[in-house]
Amino acid sequence: MNETAPNKLETLKKQWQESVLQPQLKKNPERQARFTTSSEAIEVDPVYVPADDVAATYLDKLGLPGEYPYTRGVQSNMYRGRFWTMRQYAGFGNAAESNARYKFLIAQGQTGLSVAFDLPTQIGYDADHAFAEGEVGKVGVSISSLRDMQTLLDGIPLDKVSISMTINAPAAVLLAMVIAVGKQQGVPASQLRGTVQNDILKEYIARGTYIFPPTPSMRLITDIFRYCAAEVPKWNTISISGYHIREAGSTAAQEVAFTLANGIEYVQQAINAGLDVDDFAGQLSFFFNAHNNFLEEVAKFRAARRLWAKIMRERFGAKDSRSWRLRFHTQTGGSTLTAQQPDNNTVRVTMQALAAVLGGTQSLHTNSKDEALALPTQKAVEIALRTQQIIAYESGVADTVDPLGGSFYVEALTDEIERMAEAYIAKIDEMGGALRAVEEGYVSREIQDAAYRTQRAIEKGEQVVVGMNRFQTDEHNEGELLRVNESVRVAQMAALAQLRSERDNAAVQAILARIDAAARDPQASLMPLFVEAVAAYATLGEICDTLRGVFGEYTPESWV
Repeated sequence: MNETAPNKLETLKKQWQESVLQPQLKKNPERQARFTTSSEAIEVDPVYVPADDVAATYLDKLGLPGEYPYTRGVQSNMYRGRFWTMRQYAGFGNAAESNARYKFLIAQGQTGLSVAFDLPTQIGYDADHAFAEGEVGKVGVSISSLRDMQTLLDGIPLDKVSISMTINAPAAVLLAMVIAVGKQQGVPASQLRGTVQNDILKEYIARGTYIFPPTPSMRLITDIFRYCAAEVPKWNTISISGYHIREAGSTAAQEVAFTLANGIEYVQQAINAGLDVDDFAGQLSFFFNAHNNFLEEVAKFRAARRLWAKIMRERFGAKDSRSWRLRFHTQTGGSTLTAQQPDNNTVRVTMQALAAVLGGTQSLHTNSKDEALALPTQKAVEIALRTQQIIAYESGVADTVDPLGGSFYVEALTDEIERMAEAYIAKIDEMGGALRAVEEGYVSREIQDAAYRTQRAIEKGEQVVVGMNRFQTDEHNEGELLRVNESVRVAQMAALAQLRSERDNAAVQAILARIDAAARDPQASLMPLFVEAVAAYATLGEICDTLRGVFGEYTPESWV
């Protein structure tokens, strides 16, 4: 190359620094005046580009951070402005116990809450329902009413802390409770920040905490889109989840493909319901898994971001650049944790968290080393949070944008994962979309086949799991484990009885009757009624039972 000739990419980089980066820095100043490597004090640029002029290919496949197609990140300065949101997925027992854990995590430097709900809450039953026996508070916090949510969020400023909630079928009701607590705190809905998972398709595919059939479930989802676009504009209205798809056994490419195919379905359903794509697409978010094949995971995140940008711009004709940006939360892989030699899980989680950061995540949860055995102890949770903080403050990987961009291997992996995901999406399109593919069992079969292949490889020793199928030791785990006993349910039942004796039951019955009538009208909006109902202390189970009376309940046989 003629070294005296101007390098077009360097020219574009300078233009980007002036027109894109500098305005961003005025809003979000960098953490320090100068970034350098720790040993040689070499100055670190915010982003690197190839030395030779390959602008045409580069701009089509990579671009610059904060610009289409977002392969290199959805923000121009990424973690140089501020780190990813550090969340720890937490919740157990009753609301008071979980509130104490949240306050501990915030005191230790966590920057956002991620709420885990118990199974009765996830499927719309109060703690005193017969189906809740044995499950109250076991895998998350028990929330039956606004009174529980008030306790859960007591002392947590909702104008400063974002709230992520892993809730799907009854997502609208739990979101209504947060809105009501915010109002009581003096925080208007327009200032609330957070995410509600609200992804029902992956429940039918891989997880199983559904309540209603697909059609009314999709109605509830688009109703949240519409309501939040007008009333809660800073809230992410859905977290389209590949995490559970990967936990069920999918490959990396399948995780991208099936997640984005579900995203396509949600966008199309919202458009069919009369919403303009640019009115709601900027509030969509995604949720991915991070597994152990480090560079493949980095490439997976980059491929997903590029592919979604093309889908939104080319397929749906979105005009607002915010609609093109795939923003995502990552959780390290729960299915990769082993009960054998659980200390090894700390290493796995570190590797996975680093892959998520190098892949450009906006939010991150790190699993605790003991989660293959029980709910995490406070000490294990602290170590998991410290893992993120060490990556952020000590590793240097956050000092430049997309530091693995340009790696021949990473770029090749990115291209290949994108190609494989596009092929799956094309197949799903041929079938009539994600909803039809789920109904016909195609997605579940593909995941099951992939899971079987992986399990066979592990059993044969072809895929090594350190401490489990190789490098085993004789051991007996006697460490501290967190257990939740039945006293939680007894206390929750008593609290519900007291609530029902103190509230205005006539007002509750009146609002439940209005919800019943609105549910029967396909054009009616339900979210405002849910906000009114929870404020009157109607319980989660009462609201969901009202909807069950209209929508019915989903069973797998109902699609056969």
